[in-house]
Amino acid sequence: MSKARVLLKPSLLTTCLTRATTFFSSSVSQLRSISQQIEMDPSDSERYCYDPVLRWNPEVEDYFTKAYGPDHFARISKALTRPSSYSCIRVNTVKTTSDAVIEKLTKLLNDSDEGLKLIQPDGSSPITKCQIPGLDYVVFVNGSGPHRIEYDIGLENPPKEVLVSRKCAEAVLRGAQVYVPGVLACTAHVEKGDAVAVCVAMEQPGDEGDWSVNMTRGTTLQGLPTDPYYRERSGLYIGMGTTMLSRAGMFRVPHGIAVDLSNRVFRLPSFHNVLEGEIFLQNLPSIIVAHALDPQRGERILDMCAAPGGKTTAIAILMNDEGEIVAADRSHNKVLDVQKLSAEMGLSCITTCKLDALKSVCLPKTLNDSTTLVNVENSSSISSHSEISSNGEMASVTSGRFEADKPCEENASTEQPNGGDNVSQADIRKNKGRLKNGRGRTQCQGGRAGKSQGFAPNSFDRVLLDAPCSALGLRPRLFAGLETVISLRNHGWYQRKMFDQAVQLVRVGGILVYSTCTINPSENEAVVRYALDKYSFLSLAPQHPRIGGPGLVGRCEFPDGYIEEWLKPGEEELVQKFDPSSELDTIGFFIAKFSIGPKD
Repeated sequence: MSKARVLLKPSLLTTCLTRATTFFSSSVSQLRSISQQIEMDPSDSERYCYDPVLRWNPEVEDYFTKAYGPDHFARISKALTRPSSYSCIRVNTVKTTSDAVIEKLTKLLNDSDEGLKLIQPDGSSPITKCQIPGLDYVVFVNGSGPHRIEYDIGLENPPKEVLVSRKCAEAVLRGAQVYVPGVLACTAHVEKGDAVAVCVAMEQPGDEGDWSVNMTRGTTLQGLPTDPYYRERSGLYIGMGTTMLSRAGMFRVPHGIAVDLSNRVFRLPSFHNVLEGEIFLQNLPSIIVAHALDPQRGERILDMCAAPGGKTTAIAILMNDEGEIVAADRSHNKVLDVQKLSAEMGLSCITTCKLDALKSVCLPKTLNDSTTLVNVENSSSISSHSEISSNGEMASVTSGRFEADKPCEENASTEQPNGGDNVSQADIRKNKGRLKNGRGRTQCQGGRAGKSQGFAPNSFDRVLLDAPCSALGLRPRLFAGLETVISLRNHGWYQRKMFDQAVQLVRVGGILVYSTCTINPSENEAVVRYALDKYSFLSLAPQHPRIGGPGLVGRCEFPDGYIEEWLKPGEEELVQKFDPSSELDTIGFFIAKFSIGPKD
C-alpha cells in the first residue's frame, strides 16, 4: 500500500513545504566504484544507486505533458518512483484512541531495529498526531530517505546480488521484506548469511511493442559487465541485506523471507500484523474521501466499489457505527475481504453484497425477488424476504420499511435445480476441480457473499463511487508503459457508465462523491465535465477539509481529432486534486463531490 506525508506542525502548509523541499532536494550521491578489478565506463560509477526513470508510452507522455506542462509532469513522474516519506495510520476510534495507539506504536518501534533508524534529526519521536482539523484520529509515522548505501564497503569483490520482481521492489520500498516469491534471479553460489545487494528486474520493450522482464525465474547473474542483464540494473538498487536462504532454497521453497534488508534506500516501518483491528494503514487522500462524503448517523450509504474496505470502515467510524452502509463489489473474494476487515474492526453497521457497479440499479420487474444480504456480524446467511404491498411498493416483511430502503437480491443457493437429479456437465467439471484443488476460499473461511441484483432508484442518502481506475497515482511506481491514450480514454468511459448508475441511486438532497487514485484527466476532470453536462440537477459541492489542489481547467485536443473537455473556470476550486509532487507528498488522487437537486 502507498503511504502519505506527515503534516504535523501548527502551520500545516509551511511544515509540508519545508519537509517536502528537503525531501525532493536531497539527491542520491554518487557511489564509489564496486571493484578495481573490473574496467568500467564513466557511467558505471552511478550504477549502484536508486534513480529510476519512469517510462511512459510516448503518446501518453505527450498527453500528460500538455495537461500539466513539461516541468510539472517531469516532477510528477519522478515523485511517483519514490514512496511517500511517511506512513498514514487511521485509528479505529470504536475500539481505541489516538493517544493509546501512539503509546503502543512508540513502544513497538523502540523495541525493534527500525526504532533507532526512524528517530528524527532533532531527536523527536517519529510518531505524531495529525493536526488537520477533524483528523485527530489519524497518526503519522515519519520515515526517511533516499539514503546513500555503500554496496561494496568491506568487500574485496563486487557484492553478490539478488534480483527481485518490480512488484516485490515496490513493496520493499514501502517497508516490506524480500519474500521468496518475489526473487527472480541471483548470483551463483549465494549461501545463507551472505551480504547481497538487492536490485529490481524491470520490464523491457519488445520488438512488437510489448513489455517483458526478459528472463526466467532462477536465472544466474554474473555480476560482470558481460552479463546481458548488467546494464538493465543501473540505478535500480533498493538496499543491502543478508540472505536467509541459499540460492537453492530461494527457488525451492514456496514462501518465507529470502533477504533480510538491513540497509534500505527508503526506511519506512512495516505494519504487517501490527495492532490489527485498532489501526488501518491508509493513504491520506483516501481518508479525506470519507470526510468529503460527510456521512451522518442513521443514514443509509452505498459504497459501490468497496473492496478492500478501507473507505467503507472509515465511513462507518465517522458515523459512529450507527446507520447502514451497503458495501458492494463484483468480486466474491473481495467481498469476503470487506467482511473480514469489518469484523476485525468491530463494526456492525456494514452489510456486504456481490454486485457489478454497472448493474447497481435494479429493474422494476425484479422488485418482487427475495433478498439476501450478508452482514459482517453473521456471515452465515441473513435473509430478508420481501413482498409487494397493495400500492405497488415493496415492503420488508420483517421491518416494514419500504423498498426505497431495500436492495433487490437473489437467493445464493448452492442446491442443484430439480433436486440435483439433472446435473450438468459444467457442474460435474466444477466438482472435479474442487476435488482436485481442495476447498475454495469461501469454504475455508466459512464466509458467503450474497449476490445482489441492484437497488431501487433514490434509495440511498449518500453514495461513494471510488471507481476502478488506471491507478497512475499510486506510489512507488516503477513501470507505466502499458497504458496507452486509448486505454486511458476507455477507463474514463467505463467510469461514466458507473456514474450513470450511481446518480440514480442517490435521493434528492443527497450527496454523491466520485474519486480515483490516478493523475489521468480522462478519468478525473473529464468525468466531472460529463456528469455536469448530462445531469442538470447535479452541482459541485464544497469539500471539508480541503487540502488538495485545484483541478485542470480547459480542454485537450488529440492528434486523432478527439477533444476532451475538462473543468470550466470557477469549478477547479470545488474539486480536490492531490499531486504526488506537491508539498503534501501524497499519492496522486482526485475527489469530486456532487449535490443532488430535484430530478425532473
